[in-house]
Amino acid sequence: MRKKLEGNGLWESSRMMLPEHKVAINELEKALRQRTRVELDEQEWEHVARSVTDSLQQRQPITLRLFHPLEELTVIGIVDRIDQLKGRFMVDGEWFLIGDIEGAAIQDIEDNGLF
Repeated sequence: MRKKLEGNGLWESSRMMLPEHKVAINELEKALRQRTRVELDEQEWEHVARSVTDSLQQRQPITLRLFHPLEELTVIGIVDRIDQLKGRFMVDGEWFLIGDIEGAAIQDIEDNGLF
């Protein structure tokens, strides 16, 4: 009896586990792992805009922290293009949304750190 109460033993030993229950448990775990979007204030947006523009004009590497619902996403590279009409930018041939940016930092040649 003690073994059933340890770890996941109660769920695994239950004969009343329906497939619907398993789906509901998995969806709940997924919902609990989701991140919330960070809202930047006006001063932080100015810093992000300046960093992205410097990377585009001076061909400097940039480190961008982007929103993703399940994980922390970091993009490192040089901004190739900015499409203001569609609200996106290109880093190393891949498009990203400007609204997903949570932080930006220009990398120095000698500095390999993130933020």
